[in-house]
Amino acid sequence: MILLDTNYLIRALVAGTTEADQVARWISTDTELCTSSVCWYEFVCGPVDDQGLLVMEAILDRRILPFAMDHAMEASRLFNATGRLRQLRVDAMIAATAIMVNAELATGNTEDFKAFAPYGLRMARFQ
Repeated sequence: MILLDTNYLIRALVAGTTEADQVARWISTDTELCTSSVCWYEFVCGPVDDQGLLVMEAILDRRILPFAMDHAMEASRLFNATGRLRQLRVDAMIAATAIMVNAELATGNTEDFKAFAPYGLRMARFQ
């Protein structure tokens, strides 16, 4: 399973981008795609139009994973273990969701997430 970060949700809608091409490859190989409710929130804040929302809902097959108490506990563990850097607060929430469902994270911001790799976050491999 691949969890799409917000930047992947946005750029997958732009024809010809690396993200759009990669998402198309994953779809063609029946790779299950999902996102976290945190990423979905960021995505729907825009800019995205109704058509973009419908397309992304179809791509994800509505697999938008909730952020619940156990996710909050894991995110706080990650946040504290990586030095309590304010800029990593939301990223810790996204990383926690990916870790807890054993998904690889697809992101254009690998630098933002590399701090979580020692704690179980796996980055998606690109073809």
